Amino acid sequence: MIKRDKYLNRLISARDNGFPKVITGIRRCGKSYLLKEIYRKYLIDSGIEEENILIMELDDDRNLLYRDPINLGQYVREYCSQKKHCYVFLDEIQKVYSLINPNLTEGKHIIAGKNDEEIINFIDVVLGLSREKNIDLYVTGSNSKMLSTDIITEFRDKAINIALAPLSFEEYYGYVSGSAVEAIYEYMQFGGMPLAVLKNEDEKMDYLKGLFETTYFKDIIEHNKLKKSESLDELCNIISTSTGELLNAEKIANTYRSVKKEKLDKQTVEKYIGFFKDAFIIREAKRYNLKGRAEIGALRKYYFIDTGLRNARLNFAFPDEGQLLENIVFNELIYKGYSVNVGCFDTVEKDKNGKSIRKTNEVDFFATKGIKKYYIQVCSDISNAETRAREIRPYILLNDEIRKIIVINKPVRESLDEKGFTIIGITDFLLKYI
Repeated sequence: MIKRDKYLNRLISARDNGFPKVITGIRRCGKSYLLKEIYRKYLIDSGIEEENILIMELDDDRNLLYRDPINLGQYVREYCSQKKHCYVFLDEIQKVYSLINPNLTEGKHIIAGKNDEEIINFIDVVLGLSREKNIDLYVTGSNSKMLSTDIITEFRDKAINIALAPLSFEEYYGYVSGSAVEAIYEYMQFGGMPLAVLKNEDEKMDYLKGLFETTYFKDIIEHNKLKKSESLDELCNIISTSTGELLNAEKIANTYRSVKKEKLDKQTVEKYIGFFKDAFIIREAKRYNLKGRAEIGALRKYYFIDTGLRNARLNFAFPDEGQLLENIVFNELIYKGYSVNVGCFDTVEKDKNGKSIRKTNEVDFFATKGIKKYYIQVCSDISNAETRAREIRPYILLNDEIRKIIVINKPVRESLDEKGFTIIGITDFLLKYI
C-alpha cells in the first residue's frame, strides 16, 4: 500500500468535528484510494465496525437512483438512523444532478436547467447530512464540477477542504525504496501520479500523455464551456517549456504568437492560466521583494503539480534538468507546508562605463514556515566556477541572517562552503533537510 500519511493525519485530526471533509485534487491523484482504502482501514483498525462505514460510489450504475440529491439524502439518513455513529463516504459527488425545488413542481423531481435558481444540488445534500449528529461525512469529486475555487465559493467556511496532490518525492521514495539517486531520476521523468508509479516505462508514458487528452482538457473544456482545445493545448505546451521562468500574460501571448502565427490576447491567456490552476495542473509562485518584504509585480513562475505530467506535454523530451529540479523542490516545499515565493531584490551597480544602473537579482525560492526561513537556489551542478559564482552572488549581496541553501543534483551530504552557505544534494534536501 502506498502511504499517504500527511493526508491520513489531516483526516484523523478532522474526524468527528461536525464539518464535511471535502477532498479535492487533480484527477487520478488518489482521492478515492485515500478514503476507501487508507482511511477506511484506519477506522476499522481503531475499532469502528464495517457496517458503520457507508461508501456510496456515485459513478457506479448500481447507484443511479442516488444521483438524485433527495434520494441520496434520504437513503443515507435511513441507513444511519439506527446506528449510534456512521462514517459516510460519498465518492464522485459531482454525479449528483441538480433538481428544481420539488415544492415548486408539485413534488415531482425535475432536473434543473442552467437558468433555474430555486434548486437542490449536491451542496445542499452535503451540508444537510453533515448536520446530522450521528454522521461524519467525507466527500470526493472530479474536476469538471469540483474545481478548487468552486468548492471554496460554494462551501465557504462550512466544510474542511483537504487538497490532495500526486505523490511527493518523500511518499514516492517511501514506496519504491532502493537507491535514492535512481529514484530521483525516475521521479524527475515520470513524477508521482499513483497509477503511473505502478506501471512500466512505456505504460507510464502512454498513461500520462493520455491523461491530458482524455481527462484534463476534457474537464476544462466542459466546465468552462469552451468550444475547442487548440489554444488551451498550445498554452499548456508553452508553460511546460517555460517551467521555472518568470512569465506574465503578455509574455506568454507573445510566445503564442511566434509559435502559432496567431494572435491571442493577454486577457484570454490569463483566463486559461486560471483554468489550469483551478484544475490543479499548475501552481504559481509570486515574486517577493526580499528587502521590501512584499509581493510585487505581475511576473510569476509556474510549476506543474507533477513533473511526469509536465514531461508528457513535451513527449518526454526535457533538455533542462534544472527546470525539473526546481519543479520538484517547489512541490516538496508546498507538500511540507512551506509558503514559497520567488525572491528578488534590486541593487544599484556600475556598468563598464562607470554609469550607475539598477539591476534585479533573483533567488529561486524564499520559503517560510513558522519561524523557519530559507533562501534556496536550485542548480544541476556548481563544479563550474562561473555557475557557482552566479548562484551565490545574490546571497553575498543579501548579506542577512536567513539560512542560504544551494541544492544540487549530486549525491552529496549537507556541508558549508567557505562563506557559510549550505550545499546539499537533492535527495538529502528532500528527504531529510526540510
